[in-house]
Amino acid sequence: MNFSLSRLARTASVVALMLAAGALAPAFAQDAAPAAAAPAAAAPVSPDTVVATVGGEAITEADLSFAAEDLTQELQQMPPEQRKPFLLRVLIDMKVMAQAGRDAGMAETPLFQQRLKYLEERSLRRAFFAETIANAVTEQAVRADYDKFVADFVPADEIRASHILVADEAEANAIKAELDGGADFATIAKEKSIDPGAANGGDLGFFGKGMMVAPFEAAAFALTDIGQISAPVQSQFGWHIIKLEEKRQSTPPAFEQVAGQLQQQLLMTTFDDTVARLMDGVEIDIPDAALKAAVDAQTETEAGAQ
Repeated sequence: MNFSLSRLARTASVVALMLAAGALAPAFAQDAAPAAAAPAAAAPVSPDTVVATVGGEAITEADLSFAAEDLTQELQQMPPEQRKPFLLRVLIDMKVMAQAGRDAGMAETPLFQQRLKYLEERSLRRAFFAETIANAVTEQAVRADYDKFVADFVPADEIRASHILVADEAEANAIKAELDGGADFATIAKEKSIDPGAANGGDLGFFGKGMMVAPFEAAAFALTDIGQISAPVQSQFGWHIIKLEEKRQSTPPAFEQVAGQLQQQLLMTTFDDTVARLMDGVEIDIPDAALKAAVDAQTETEAGAQ
């Protein structure tokens, strides 16, 4: 369930855009208990509600929302109670300066018309994404992907082990002799192990293959009986003595643990499929040969990563 870096690079700006616009909902986590009772929801505000007028022109709640999309980073750096006044101040300045630009004839220049077309298409792209792509990523769709993930999940061996880590082989052999004589593993780990986890008796919790350094992993998974203790084994960290505590088969993570990742993955897949459908039959001409080659190479890389 890892995302390819090329796909992330291609869609990162779109995902960021929709996060700013509020079209990409947060991960589903209905079972998360709130720290305190949530306050009563405020009455919905119409986007047409006027919050100010500037020279006879209205600024509405919708305008505040549009400004918030463009100023997400700035808003994140200020207390919530300061955000609406900040946005309104920006919009007031915008109204005044925009009128000054019109009075100066700037709205009629070819460069402004080009910019206006770009902003119109950017807004349409945002609206299309929100209504056609992001809205398709429902909780039901995410849960369907999760059910498929669970159905395809292949359990793997996991073990829970404790270890004692010391600096040299002689000390490791001496400790192993004590353990063979009946000494308590956890007590010795607390007294003599140099590992940061010594305070809890050297308990490493459950882990699967590929999560530990190779010599340690080989020795740990070679243990067959619960309570069995390994001979000293060396790694780059020192000398380990390992005790097998438990064995189990891995299980799929709970829906709430992976919902956010599945949601983003489904969003990217839906985005890719939609763009591919829209691009079908569209002729694209890039006169600059070097630029065309770079775009083609990037497209091929992204296609191969999917």
